[in-house]
Amino acid sequence: MDILLVILGFIIMLVGIAGSFLPILPGAPLSWIGLLLLYLTDAVPNNWWFLGITLAIALLVFALDYIIPAIGTKRFGGSKKGVIGTTIGLIVSIIFPVLGPFGIIIWPFVGAFIGEMINKADSKIAAKAAFGSFLGFLAGTFIKFIVTIVYLGFFIWRVWEYKSDIFSF
Repeated sequence: MDILLVILGFIIMLVGIAGSFLPILPGAPLSWIGLLLLYLTDAVPNNWWFLGITLAIALLVFALDYIIPAIGTKRFGGSKKGVIGTTIGLIVSIIFPVLGPFGIIIWPFVGAFIGEMINKADSKIAAKAAFGSFLGFLAGTFIKFIVTIVYLGFFIWRVWEYKSDIFSF
């Protein structure tokens, strides 16, 4: 059973890394589930502090992924309506994945642009705020990728440390 949990955990870790780039999949929480599966084996001792801290980080990164594009919009001169447009664009991309995985890039950008145009900004200011939304998306993706790679490193380290217990027949 331990081998099955390790293999399934490793596959989920890889899906988590893919989820750091594909907005449909929650990358960090999936990677955390891979860690959880590893710690559910009989061979690897439970460390609830480690699992609790990594869960908190995964949930924080998951939440930040939706907050950072709005912060990027505001940072690049966007108004409150631009930030609201970014948030609406994120919600639209989640509920209606019209453009597939690229929708989460395009819709916040479009939302920020429309929000700034409603705010009576000229198209140059609106485009700058929308670009901030795009940079926020890239920053969120980078953070997710780093966290999932670190979790994979933890996973591999623990498997290597307990390989003789996990793979004993």
